[in-house]
Amino acid sequence: MSLGSYELFAEYFKHRSGLDLKCYKQTQMQRRIEQFIVNSGFRSYLVFKDSLEKSPELLTSFMRHLTINVSQFFRDKAQWDMLREKILPALRSSSYGTLRIWSAGCSSGQEVYTLAIILQEHFPMLNYTILATDIDQTVLSQAELGIYRDSDLSSSNSLPSNIIEKYFTKTLDGFQVKERLKHNIKFQLKNLLLGAFDTSLDLIVCRNVVIYFTEETKGRIYQGFSESLRTGGVLFTGSTEQIFNLAELNLKGIGPFLYQKQ
Repeated sequence: MSLGSYELFAEYFKHRSGLDLKCYKQTQMQRRIEQFIVNSGFRSYLVFKDSLEKSPELLTSFMRHLTINVSQFFRDKAQWDMLREKILPALRSSSYGTLRIWSAGCSSGQEVYTLAIILQEHFPMLNYTILATDIDQTVLSQAELGIYRDSDLSSSNSLPSNIIEKYFTKTLDGFQVKERLKHNIKFQLKNLLLGAFDTSLDLIVCRNVVIYFTEETKGRIYQGFSESLRTGGVLFTGSTEQIFNLAELNLKGIGPFLYQKQ
């Protein structure tokens, strides 16, 4: 079944939303988009485009479908253990006062709050700020609200009951993050493909985000991350990602999926 020209739709959508679909791997992205179009009852890209123009709700739903929002607390726990045991102590000793951290592609917030729990539990005297960004306003708002289902807490490497009690409040909707955990976190809408990044950062956490981009786009993002880090700062990536051109990026590997700015 042919729905028309993906390339023409990609050009239109870039102007409509600011999201450049050509930066993503075409095979996977085209399949994902056409699945949404067909499941929504449209016959072609053209008909779908006309409906996007008329319906903000459809555009919101489509954007949510495009942005991959899969997250959980302490995902790949061994990597978080290494961050806690080796990386954060080194960053603390070499930082200039306040540790500046960026969670890029924070999704619904589990990763950000995992980091905040580690910092508050194991480095209680450390001053830090976390900038949490995502391209999807819906999941970003969900992250800032910080309400999670029982299953979100029990299925994520089993958050200990004392941690749940300390940092979450039981509500009718599940568990809500307490303000003490949110205190040093700022949530912000951001497209990694647009605009300049902050500089002099100590730590960038970007896990399982860039795998959906083309190699050229990955290179641009990693270059931006490198330029954002201070000398000695660390980039923490996901277990599905690996950076090969480290010398070109002024980075060196210091552990599984951990890279330090030279």
